[in-house]
Amino acid sequence: QVQLVESGGGLVQAGDSLRLSCAASGRTFSSYAMGWFRQAPGKEREFVAGIRWNGDSTLYADSVKGRFTISRDNARNTEYLQMDSLKPEDTAVYYCARDGSPFRRVLVTSPREYDYWGQGTQVTVSS
Repeated sequence: QVQLVESGGGLVQAGDSLRLSCAASGRTFSSYAMGWFRQAPGKEREFVAGIRWNGDSTLYADSVKGRFTISRDNARNTEYLQMDSLKPEDTAVYYCARDGSPFRRVLVTSPREYDYWGQGTQVTVSS
C-alpha cells in the first residue's frame, strides 16, 4: 500500500511563492511518474504538472507553465511543486498522485491514469 502526504499549502498574496511537498511511503517511488493536480470549488480536478520516474522529463499545464516547477528526490521518496508568481486563479486544493504504470515512457494528464492520491493541501491566493 502506498501513502502520499502533501504539505506546504497556505494563504498567500498574489505574486508570492509556495513550495508543496509530497512524501511517499513504500519502496517503489522511483519506479513511477508522479503528478500534481488541483481542484477548485465547483470545478473538475485538473492536471498541473508531471515528472517522469527518473526526473528526466516534465510536463506542465499551460496555465502554470513558466511559474511552477515540479521536481523529485527519489532518495527521499518526495516530490515537490515550486509555485512562483501565484495568482488568485491558482486557488484550489492541490493533490499529488502516482502514475498507475511503472516506468511509463510518456507523461499522462488524465486523473484516471493515476492510482494513488494524497489527501490534498489547500492553496489560497488573495488579490
